Amino acid sequence: MRVKQINNNSINQIMLITIIILICIVIFKNLYYYLPGFLGAITLYILFRKGYFTLTEKRGWNKILTSLLFILLSLVFIVLPIWAIVDYLVPQISSFANNTDKIVAQFNLLKEYMSDKPFLKDIDMSDEALLAILQRFTKYVPSILNSVAEITINILVTFFVLYFMQVHGRRMEQYIVKGIPFSPKSKSEIWTEVDSMVRSNAIGIPILGLCQGVVAMLGYWIFDADNFILMGILTGIASIVPVLGTMTIYVPLGIITLAAGQTGNGIGILLYGFLLVGSIDNILRFTILKTLGNVPPLITLFGVLLGLKLFGMLGLIFGPLILSSVGVLIKVYANEYGKGSPILLEEDYKNTP
Repeated sequence: MRVKQINNNSINQIMLITIIILICIVIFKNLYYYLPGFLGAITLYILFRKGYFTLTEKRGWNKILTSLLFILLSLVFIVLPIWAIVDYLVPQISSFANNTDKIVAQFNLLKEYMSDKPFLKDIDMSDEALLAILQRFTKYVPSILNSVAEITINILVTFFVLYFMQVHGRRMEQYIVKGIPFSPKSKSEIWTEVDSMVRSNAIGIPILGLCQGVVAMLGYWIFDADNFILMGILTGIASIVPVLGTMTIYVPLGIITLAAGQTGNGIGILLYGFLLVGSIDNILRFTILKTLGNVPPLITLFGVLLGLKLFGMLGLIFGPLILSSVGVLIKVYANEYGKGSPILLEEDYKNTP
């Protein structure tokens, strides 16, 4: 009886793929600390790709100097603004956290105000709840301080990797395209999805946060909120919070203002937040952000939750990308290996015998 043997070519392919996967796992595990830097370089490469190749290939600019120019632009328009915001926020938040008497006084005032209000009175405002909140907050302080060195190192990694990605961009892209074992159509769909997701989130999220922060800051100034600049910046940052978003800032601020006896200003902050700050999200998503990439809201929501857990702040970009990649890979599978009958629409069923 003749025994059917496995094709040696298939065995070699399986062994090679296994070795590649194992090596990638080892590399990922040992270089995970620098992963944000690599992801940042990929993000900037995609954002600058068209402009870089236009300047170097069509206008003949020097590749090295052009890459250094883009790195300088990134420092001026991305790193320095973020550094300025952090430099402003740290002393403000530290000053607020150290002023325990004011925190306790406002907390007691808020507790007294909420004690007889519908819905609000059911929220736990005990001293134990305040202590638990403060303990959760202080737990993250050491990690934030330690992350300063990590962020600095990953910024250097980002620009170092970006330089080589741009200078050797064409060769790198050809190597990647040759290594992907799919048809040109599938490769094109993968690239379109990656480019759309990165642009939509890397550009759209900062635009959304900036607009909501500026509009909120104006409203806080109009309704005489304490430290309206700080509150506006925090509102812009809170725009990345899934589901609740900017409500995490203007709703507590409005309630605290009401508790302080400033009824008009408190109601004004709440109405301003709901009607203007909250509506900006919808306006931008159907105008500016839609031109960058029409990303489904559920993909953005759950992608952000996934990305923040995996990659930190850069997860805002790559979380939705990972989630949407499932649909792209299913489409690629259908392109490459799908042999089933096509799905019939309702009008097709009417025409079937």
